[in-house]
Amino acid sequence: MPRPSLATAQRRHRTPDERSGPTHRRLEVVSAASPEPVLPDAPPGQRAAPDLLSHRPALRVDARAVKESLAFAFAGGAPAGAFDRHVESASLPASTWDPSRFAQHVFLRELIVGCLQFTSDGRTYIPSPALLGRALSQPPSDRDTVELRRAIFRELTASEAQRRDLERAYAALRRWVDQLETIPISRREGSRRRLDILAAAKEAFDALADGFAGARSGLSRLSAFGAAVRETEAYRRLADLLAYDEEIATLDVRIRVGSDGHVRDLRALSIRENTENRFYQSPLGRLVAKLVMLWRGYRFSDDELLTRYVNDVFDGVEDHLVALVQLLGDLEFYLAGLALRERARAAGLSVCLPELVPPSSLGGARGEAPGRELKGLFNPLLLASSASTVACDIVTDHHDATVIVTGPNSGGKTRLLEALSLAQMMGQAGFFVPAAEARLSPCHGLFVSLIEQAQADQSEGRLGMELLRIRSLFEAMQVGDMVVLDELCSGTNPSEGEEIFQLVISLLSELRPQAFITTHFLELAARLERERPVDRLVFLQVELDAQQWPTYQFVDGVARTSLAHRTAARLGVTREELVALVERSKRAHLRRAVEPA
Repeated sequence: MPRPSLATAQRRHRTPDERSGPTHRRLEVVSAASPEPVLPDAPPGQRAAPDLLSHRPALRVDARAVKESLAFAFAGGAPAGAFDRHVESASLPASTWDPSRFAQHVFLRELIVGCLQFTSDGRTYIPSPALLGRALSQPPSDRDTVELRRAIFRELTASEAQRRDLERAYAALRRWVDQLETIPISRREGSRRRLDILAAAKEAFDALADGFAGARSGLSRLSAFGAAVRETEAYRRLADLLAYDEEIATLDVRIRVGSDGHVRDLRALSIRENTENRFYQSPLGRLVAKLVMLWRGYRFSDDELLTRYVNDVFDGVEDHLVALVQLLGDLEFYLAGLALRERARAAGLSVCLPELVPPSSLGGARGEAPGRELKGLFNPLLLASSASTVACDIVTDHHDATVIVTGPNSGGKTRLLEALSLAQMMGQAGFFVPAAEARLSPCHGLFVSLIEQAQADQSEGRLGMELLRIRSLFEAMQVGDMVVLDELCSGTNPSEGEEIFQLVISLLSELRPQAFITTHFLELAARLERERPVDRLVFLQVELDAQQWPTYQFVDGVARTSLAHRTAARLGVTREELVALVERSKRAHLRRAVEPA
């Protein structure tokens, strides 16, 4: 490849490939900053960024840290996952939700790793559990941001072309990152690798600019960003460099072939150099430039000169590359949602974007907003297992109700609580919810506590741990929060447990929660259903079929039995089976006693 003129070579970062001996001098010229692309909806004075997770587009990654990683990766490669760490630490819109109050109990990481994998360009990816987990567990307070995300999902599901463009853009970004995270073996390979990185970056810019035609949602930000980058001088220099690398010259040849098919002669008829490219310089010009620099005391190789110019082109597009890093996480949010939709459809289930109704005002009459409605609700965690997934319907007249759920063990109560929690979280985050139809009321926060296994270092017994669980609930609880409790007060005797249970629900009602509580205190639940000591108590029970087996549906009322004998029989804890085990142990003991030592 003919080398560019040294007079035009500019650079800002020195790379390991540019180290030279003590008689070498270094040429360092600071390159001029290229103009930034401007998005139509970018706030004044704010760096433009193709942000798909915020209503007001922002550069949410640490630009300085990303630039440092880009410089080192461009110079000599980066370890695998280096840029994913920048994605994971990206900031998100403000939220009132605290994931520490529920994320562990709804198995959020397991949901992402097991159920939200997606395929792009023939490869399967697991979205960043850190960023996607935060994006889901910290729903934005800004309603416009939620609507931005929902509109993007609606457009992606309505247009196969837009979805293909999204997958194509993500695949291009991943190829670019893969190039950055490739460690060169030799110095010569390093020069080729840098050109490949620039080529992959251009492919990503082009995928954004050429895709998303006619997009009306936030997807239009991607094409606007790509088009704006294309208008910059930095991009044009990038394109010219890559074009020159692809076509240095055109060679016309004549080939003479014998009757046996073998080549007898090959002659070059003409060579036409690519003189129209900005990087072209005549052989005489290249020679003069080298002689001039040698006369001034500079020594350099052709490869070093190429490296310096490639670095300068990289410097020109560096600001735009930072935005590409941010896009990795943004695109994963939507590809993960589409993957959930496809996985649910494969299981004969449906997801939806819920209707979000505002909660009734605290100063007005209660019940202004329509009630909660979830039709075809299922637990998405089951999609990652071989277990069959049964959808159910949950409908209440009001959102600010306390729903008490009773029924047998293994009847689906805990799975229901997980599904309800995930539906609320995902719906408020602007994501698909695991239901065919849904109407939800946004809440200020979520508190979920399922029964936990005892820990070796816990200082309290079961009752103490239960009381601490209740205290942590009221310490964190705000008016209108959603509360999900499994087996409330199960860690003590029934008489004391029932008293604490009634205290909890009476005080909860004053905070007007969206509450779901399971219990095996069936007599207490039946009495509460009759007496209605607090407003808006709702009672659901596990539905049983004619043979008294759970259908995993829920109907109004209080269960009459927990069917403990059924569970015992299923798990082999009947009197007959336990007696047989005891007799087996006794016989084994007798055999050991009579056997000679």
